[in-house]
Amino acid sequence: MAAKTSSFVTEVPLITTSKDLAVLAARLEAGRQLYNAVLSEGRKRLQLVRDSELYQQARLIDKNDKKARNSAFQKAREAYRFSDYDLQAFANKTAIASVWIKSNLDVHTIQKVATRAFKALERMAFGKAKKVRFKQKGQFSSLEGKTNKQGIRWTGNGVEWSRLKLQAIINNDPVILHGLNSKIKYVRLVRRILNQKTYWFAQLVCEGKPYQKPQNTVGDGIVGMDLGVSTVAIVSDNETILTAFAVELISKQKLIRKLQRKMDRQRRANNPDNFNSNGTVKKSSKRWNKSNRYKKTAAKKREIERKQAAQRKSSHGKLVNQTLKLGKHIKTEKVSVKAWQKKWGKSIGFKSPSSFQSELVRKAENAGGTVLMFSTHKTALSQTCLCGNKQKKSLSQRVHHCSVCGLKMQRDILSAYLSRYVDPKTETLSIQLARNGWLGMEKSLLDGWRDGSNQRQVLQRGEPPQRTGSSARTATSSKSPISNDGSEWMSSNLIAREKSEPVRVNETRVVS
Repeated sequence: MAAKTSSFVTEVPLITTSKDLAVLAARLEAGRQLYNAVLSEGRKRLQLVRDSELYQQARLIDKNDKKARNSAFQKAREAYRFSDYDLQAFANKTAIASVWIKSNLDVHTIQKVATRAFKALERMAFGKAKKVRFKQKGQFSSLEGKTNKQGIRWTGNGVEWSRLKLQAIINNDPVILHGLNSKIKYVRLVRRILNQKTYWFAQLVCEGKPYQKPQNTVGDGIVGMDLGVSTVAIVSDNETILTAFAVELISKQKLIRKLQRKMDRQRRANNPDNFNSNGTVKKSSKRWNKSNRYKKTAAKKREIERKQAAQRKSSHGKLVNQTLKLGKHIKTEKVSVKAWQKKWGKSIGFKSPSSFQSELVRKAENAGGTVLMFSTHKTALSQTCLCGNKQKKSLSQRVHHCSVCGLKMQRDILSAYLSRYVDPKTETLSIQLARNGWLGMEKSLLDGWRDGSNQRQVLQRGEPPQRTGSSARTATSSKSPISNDGSEWMSSNLIAREKSEPVRVNETRVVS
């Protein structure tokens, strides 16, 4: 087996004529039909594996004995030829039997289509998906090769594939030039429909590291993050950021809902026999007629959703780059996005914090960093004060104001600050280390609070304390946890408490 190397993708637009579009459409359709055939055969083989006696015996093996258990499952799969290699062999036989598929697809592309179907089945086999979905017309939009020597390959300034030559549009973009100067492993052709027009792109899977823009530098410090439904707080050694999450996104839900209602009216007008007298859809199998106006309305809706998804991806990328610029070792609470969906389903679907987390982990690991996600129940950062006091807060209470030591700070910023001092091994918060770092960072935290509050998207109840005197000195009062000379962060109440109850270095109080 060849050694795995790091890869990155460079996307280049292609120049296509009407004849090229027709040829590519035919090859995509051949790939779609082959994919569905392999998927159907693979699903049958997977069911035979699950029904076999070998599989049932493998399930009875102790889970701690992973080697014996995996070996037993492997024997069950081999008995019914459920593997990537076997499905590739089936795809080759299917292509030989169909002259049309064989004339449109080369051997390497056929094998990659089979591998794509096997990966979908493998997700269902391991319980990561409940079912596999067959591709309808128009849903299969990409084909790729195995190497850059045969089949779909990049030659010179374009793509060649079985007598089809497509010239690429190459500009002086350093990202594209970096990809073209790297070793190309294989090429993927992708079809996209933009503004109801068809465009083709070549994705060059290159060996090495992707191009890094000068403004997207990666820091080496520790960054604490608190991700919420509507806001995100980021705390590093020298800077604090409090901003609305995906602030650039503009919701088009009203327009989408309007188009959905129009599509429903058109669907009912075109298919009156598919609905009951009370307006509900009949349960029996039926055929849906789609008028040209319905297709245009559906295309408008898809275009709006596509633009919104592209804008969301861009917004996530900017925030990820901004975070990594502060540091590549990130600590944050492991939030349950599924739990958020039950209460704020529309907002979660619109902003997609889960995809942001995935992008953050991917880019941080590629940069040689780490992302530690610790349990919210063990640390309870939103309830914890620097003095160690635990106090539950409602979600509407956005300002932390400790009744013991008098500390006042924006809730998300304080949680992000405390997350920097969570031990990655034990997932416990070190109160003492957090106190030691507070003196040099309070000004940065207050500045981040003040800057974030100037945005209407994150302006919540409570205002940050205003500055008094010179800009270098933070505002304080008799109840403030910081004295004017910065010599102590603790109030007299906390000092008196510590005399009777010293705080240990790794102390963590957990509220059930």
